[in-house]
Amino acid sequence: MKISPIKVFLNPKMASLMLLGLASGFPYFLTSRTLQAWMTVEQVDLASIGLFSLVALPYSLKFLWSPLLDRYVPPFLDRRRGWLLLTQIGLTVAIALMAFQQPRQSLQLLAINALFIAFLSASQDIAFDAYRTDILEQREMGAGAAIAVLGYRIGLLITGAVALILADRMPWQTVYLCLAGIMALCIIVTILAPKQNLKAHPPASLREAIILPFNEFFHRSGFLKASLILLFIFFYRFGDALINNMATPFLLQTGFTQQDIGAIQGGMGLLATIVGSLLGGAILSQWGINRSLWIFGGLQALSNLAYWGLSLVGKNYPAMILTINIENFCGGIATAGFVAFLMSLCNPRFSATQFALLSSLMAVSRDILVAPAGAIATQIGWPLFFLLSIVAAVPGFILLPFFAPWNKTDKIIDNG
Repeated sequence: MKISPIKVFLNPKMASLMLLGLASGFPYFLTSRTLQAWMTVEQVDLASIGLFSLVALPYSLKFLWSPLLDRYVPPFLDRRRGWLLLTQIGLTVAIALMAFQQPRQSLQLLAINALFIAFLSASQDIAFDAYRTDILEQREMGAGAAIAVLGYRIGLLITGAVALILADRMPWQTVYLCLAGIMALCIIVTILAPKQNLKAHPPASLREAIILPFNEFFHRSGFLKASLILLFIFFYRFGDALINNMATPFLLQTGFTQQDIGAIQGGMGLLATIVGSLLGGAILSQWGINRSLWIFGGLQALSNLAYWGLSLVGKNYPAMILTINIENFCGGIATAGFVAFLMSLCNPRFSATQFALLSSLMAVSRDILVAPAGAIATQIGWPLFFLLSIVAAVPGFILLPFFAPWNKTDKIIDNG
């Protein structure tokens, strides 16, 4: 059912989703792009920086402990917000511990600390994704996904832009200590967020919490279609993941300063993200999930041409500004559609486990398959690397017609 693209954003719950989305996105760059900038400044070699994407392994494996968040309910708040509170307290402590790290002296300790942050961040994502899926009606999914993505991107920009600007004025250890303080403020957001409107009872046992989500998903959609959907999720954002893994080292090696990158990402880049996210939600409410996947996926792949062009012209500020804005706009619009797609596949009774499983597949291509990206870029050079990232987006498009044909705008499967 279509709904006004403006009215759908006016639901009061959208404000909570945006702030919780910010809390969810806030820690991610602290173990990836922002950490890469710190390591680059400390003159850690490019191959090691690329391999550091492996510390994000918890994002790919979070489905392993997601049944615990479906099965058990904390004795405070509710099933979803209680887990959000616990993970945010842990994140505050873990981020503060980064203030004691020295990348040049001990990469091992830095990796352990980053891995701890990634684990807690992935756990927070499990709880937030389930909370968002549970409180949104079907007609609100496009707008809810867009608002959550908007908040998530703002969180990324705080740690990926503001942090870089601060790093030109103070030591990186102090920057991480300040970021820990911001993370602590997110705890207040969780406490004040609307109470979860329970649509289904938790699984009766841990065994049910582990087995039933898988059985229900494959039974509901059929084995063949379910397998194609899982393969699609794995490949859909692979090309974009290659770009994101190497964007900051590329820009720094091209000659741009941390302040240059942070200022553009936090200024016009933020505006581009806002426009992209909201436009993505509005388009999805009018065109449906299937067509949105085609449109957004095409924009996402073509946006990589901007980095290819920048690699040819070198240190050119207008080109750098255009490239970052194109990336943020297309990233916002594509993620809004993709998150709505994943939510449409979940049964509310098992939303934590099912969403974690689905998003973990995407995280495998984002965090694990891209680990050799630094070594590849070193071998073939930046221009060929960015062209390769476009080719990496092709498998996802090949799979789309099998379960999301252009001329069918209905929900992909009925999640009951």
